Amino acid sequence: MPTTARSSLFANHNFTLLFGGSTISAIGDQFTLVALPWLVLKLTGDPAALGLVLAAMALPRALFMLIGGAVVDRMSPRRVLLGARAVNALLVSLLAVLVLAGAIQMWTVYALALGIGLSTAFAYPAGSAILPQLIPPQQLQPANALFMGTRQLSMIVGPAIAGLLISVGAHGSHGNGVADAAGLGLAFGIDAVSFLFSLGSLLLIRIHSDHHPKAPVGSVLANVASGIRNIWADLPLRAFILYAAVVSVFVGGPIQVGLPVLADTRLDLGAASLGILMTANGGGMLLGSVLSGVATKLVRGRLGLMVLGIDSLAGLALATLALVHSTFAGAMLLACTGVLAGIAQIAIISWIQHRVAPEMMGRTMSVLMFAFMGLGPLAAAIAGSLLKVASLATLFTAAGLTLSAIALACMTSPALRSIGAARPGAAPA
Repeated sequence: MPTTARSSLFANHNFTLLFGGSTISAIGDQFTLVALPWLVLKLTGDPAALGLVLAAMALPRALFMLIGGAVVDRMSPRRVLLGARAVNALLVSLLAVLVLAGAIQMWTVYALALGIGLSTAFAYPAGSAILPQLIPPQQLQPANALFMGTRQLSMIVGPAIAGLLISVGAHGSHGNGVADAAGLGLAFGIDAVSFLFSLGSLLLIRIHSDHHPKAPVGSVLANVASGIRNIWADLPLRAFILYAAVVSVFVGGPIQVGLPVLADTRLDLGAASLGILMTANGGGMLLGSVLSGVATKLVRGRLGLMVLGIDSLAGLALATLALVHSTFAGAMLLACTGVLAGIAQIAIISWIQHRVAPEMMGRTMSVLMFAFMGLGPLAAAIAGSLLKVASLATLFTAAGLTLSAIALACMTSPALRSIGAARPGAAPA
C-alpha cells in the first residue's frame, strides 16, 4: 500500500481505534483456533467428535448469519459488533477457566461452541459493514487490504505461538484426563484478554449510524428476503456465491478436520505441528494478498477465470497432503495454497464491495460468509464421521481432487467467467 494512503487512513482516529483493537483480537483468535480442536482430540481422541464441535459452532452461525446481516443493515454495526464480541469474550473466558480447573467436559464444549457460533453470526456481518461508515469510499480499497493483510499476519504469528504454548504447557493431565490442559487453558485465556482490547476500541469509536439510526423498513425477515432477491438478480454474484458454497461443503469441511488429525497422528511435534501448518498457510495468504493487485491487473477483467484456475491448482496441492509425513512438507504445501487463496480472496472481496450498493452490504456479506463459513463446519461433521471408515489419505485426496474437478467444470459457466466487470447499477434496498 502506498505510504500516503496508509498515513491518510491512520490520521482518522476512529479507523486507528478499530484497526488496533481488531488486530490484537485477530491474533488472540488464532490461539482458540489451534486450542479448540486440540482440546477435543485430547478429550476424546475421536475425529468425529471434532467434526461435531465444528458443526455445533456452524449451525447457529449458518441459521442466524442472514438475520445478523439484516440486523446490521437496520442499526449501528458498531453496537452489534460490540455486543457480539462481548459475548465471545465471556464464552472463551469460561472455556479457559473450565480447562484450567480440570472441570471441562464434552457437553460444555458443545454448549460453548453453540454460543460462540451464535455470536459470530452477528459479528461477521457487523465487522464488514462498519468500515464504510468510518472512511470515505476512495479509501475502502487500501483499508480492506490493510485489514486483510493484518489478519493474515495474525495467522503467521498466532498459530505458531499457540502451538508452542500448548506443547510447553503440557504437564500431563488434570483430574478429568485432559492432556496439555495447562497450555490449552492459557491459550484460551490469551484469546479472552485480546477481546478486551477490541471491546475498548469499539467503546471509543463513534460512527454515523450511532447518532442517525436508520428507520426500519419492514421486518427483519423481509429485509433478509430483499437481500437474497438482490443477490439472485445479479447473475455473476449469484453464481459465485453458489460456487463458494459447493467448494466449502466438499473441501472446507474435510480440511478443518483433517489438519488437526494429521498433526496428531502423523507429524512429530504435536500441537506445535498444527500451529506451524496454520502459520505457513497464513504466511502464504499474506504473500498472496501482496501479489493480488498485480495478478488482477494481469488477467484484465477475467477475474472469474483466474479464481477458477487458482482453485484447480489449490486442489492438487491439497490432494498431495495425503502423502505428507513431516511438518516441513506439510507447511510448504499449505504455504503454496495460502498464496493462491490470498490472491483470490482480495480480488473477490474488492470486486463485491465495488459491485454492491452500501445499503445492501451487510446482507450481501452475510450471505457470502454463510457460503464460506456456515457450511464448511457442517461438512466437517460428516468428514469426521468418514474418518472412522476411510483413511486420512483418502480424505485429503478426495477433497483436493474434488476441488480441482469442480473448478475445471465451472470454467464452462458464462456467469463465472464474466466475474470481474463492475455492476451497471446499484439495486435499491
